[in-house]
Amino acid sequence: MISERGKGKVGLIGTGMVGASFAYSFMQAGLAGELVLIDKDEARAEGEAMDLNHGLPFVRPMRIRAGGYELLAGSDVVVICAGANQRPGETRLDLLQKNVGVFRDIIPKVVAASPDAIIVIATNPVDILTQISADLAGLPPGRVVGSGTTLDSARFRFNLGEFFGVDPRSIHAWIVAEHGDTAVPVWSLADVAGLPLRDFRGPNGNVLDRAAMQRIFEQTRDAGYEIIQRKESTYYAIGMALLAIVVAILRDQHTVLPVSQPLTGQYGVHGMALSLPAVVGRNGVEKLLDIPLDEQEVAAFRLSAQILKDRLAEMPAQA
Repeated sequence: MISERGKGKVGLIGTGMVGASFAYSFMQAGLAGELVLIDKDEARAEGEAMDLNHGLPFVRPMRIRAGGYELLAGSDVVVICAGANQRPGETRLDLLQKNVGVFRDIIPKVVAASPDAIIVIATNPVDILTQISADLAGLPPGRVVGSGTTLDSARFRFNLGEFFGVDPRSIHAWIVAEHGDTAVPVWSLADVAGLPLRDFRGPNGNVLDRAAMQRIFEQTRDAGYEIIQRKESTYYAIGMALLAIVVAILRDQHTVLPVSQPLTGQYGVHGMALSLPAVVGRNGVEKLLDIPLDEQEVAAFRLSAQILKDRLAEMPAQA
């Protein structure tokens, strides 16, 4: 795995709005020497590559091209954004039937073309698709990474920052479990400079109470629906979340991010990918952190896992 700036190779499968937003932010970051774009709509991928290439005079030199899966050979990371998008009125789980078949086609091709790559999954429902992808890929643990609640946690921090009048980068707060309706806010560990949020008074005088906590969580959980209602899809923020994951891998940063991983007994959950804070580096997820959730958070985490496992069990062996 190459961690030196500007010399890595990244593949992107799916050049819709999410994929294109990631590609645009990735190009500007100057992190790798090559970006490969793949899409079932070959003309779309070619057009995105052309458009991005025309911006190269303004950033660090790199190679951007579109084509088939054979171009993934030697990739350090492959990001998958392919599949149906969430539409107004749909939940992320509603996309499952549509996207499982897509992933059963894509994952073997990715592994065959670039068996040493870290695979990053963004397509929804991201947790179930991460579990399915890990099973299909047959790679060592940590090599298939779901974007999970990286975006949810960013939304949580933003909403908390707005409430308290504090830079969201100064707030440490996690959303865990599903990237979806059963997401779990970890209030018990949220803090500013080590001061628990429940004891924190913002410079604007605001303090948390139960009503504010419920409102902030609902704003976080429902943000995707609200954006989709207004502009049909979300893509900028998830593009940035994917960039953060890929940066951590390419630079071997050992950054703690709340990504989705198949669990092996954490909080009593087996056989389902869910999000927990994890150390992300050149080998993908290098360690899942055993954070001390309180009893209510553990119960909510287990409920989230069971709901997803029930949906996964409904899927036929082939779709």
